[in-house]
Amino acid sequence: MGEVKTSTGTLDRILTLELARVTEAAAVASYHLIGRGDEKAADQAAVDAMRKALNTCEIQGTVVIGEGERDEAPMLYIGEKVGTGRGPVVDIALDPLEGTTLTSKAAPNALAVVAIAQGGSLLHAPDVYMNKIAVGGGYPPGVVDLDADPADNIRALAKAKGVRPSEISACILDRPRHAQIIERVRSTGASIRLIPDGDIAGVIHTTDRALGIDIYLGIGGAPEGVLAAAALRCIGGQMQGRLVFSTDDERTRAKRIGITDLDRKYVMEELAQGDVMFAATGVTDGSMLKGIHVDGEFIESHTIVMRSSTGTVRWIQAKHRRDHKGV
Repeated sequence: MGEVKTSTGTLDRILTLELARVTEAAAVASYHLIGRGDEKAADQAAVDAMRKALNTCEIQGTVVIGEGERDEAPMLYIGEKVGTGRGPVVDIALDPLEGTTLTSKAAPNALAVVAIAQGGSLLHAPDVYMNKIAVGGGYPPGVVDLDADPADNIRALAKAKGVRPSEISACILDRPRHAQIIERVRSTGASIRLIPDGDIAGVIHTTDRALGIDIYLGIGGAPEGVLAAAALRCIGGQMQGRLVFSTDDERTRAKRIGITDLDRKYVMEELAQGDVMFAATGVTDGSMLKGIHVDGEFIESHTIVMRSSTGTVRWIQAKHRRDHKGV
């Protein structure tokens, strides 16, 4: 299990099911802290469960997108080695609990998220901010651009879609820093769906026409940007991102992990290359996934698993015995 197929450069498909088990474990572990108002405890429960599950996987894994630097352990830190030490060498991007605030408040769209790719395939981004723009599939390359005025991007997307700008809907994190973007988007007549947290789900929503979100705009976490790019690689879409640094310490950390061009605009294929696998399990109910629910002696989970080399998307609904350890 888990051998790299060197003739095609793809990972063993069995790993897709292993990833589902990893995110299920994190989501189930944080379930009992939903609505308890303790973000740190919920995050730590998810981290501990995810680390334990990852360490049973037949991989030689390195966390390249994690919960912070090594001195912030016991979180799943950047550079941490996970897996059994056998099997393929892989990069791992993870967010054991994407939406700690959402979980603490029992708000929608909290997720446990993991992506893996061959070693050297995921951008080793520091834990800083990233300016992002993303759209779903079916548009010509370069239909939107991170450096263009937000209003121009709305008009370009509307033209490509064959609709008026007023029929475009944008997803933006509800933050004061986005006041100008919001103003420019609304100047076109487009609608905006403001979200409190969870920009991985926000980016993925652009691929689901049923949700009515056409474009994602704004500044969020760089780790979440790489995870979102991994998902888009699997299901189709376009994304660009640029790291945002606010201190000299952040710039120094970026250079220390090999980022020399601090102003570089990354396209999706540079954020997540090669054969990418992505999994997310709902913690709280959301527009993409149901959250964790208890039904008598069972804990129910809902997971999405995707793979770029095949374009396959699977939804896994599982029941876990409450009296069994692990998932």
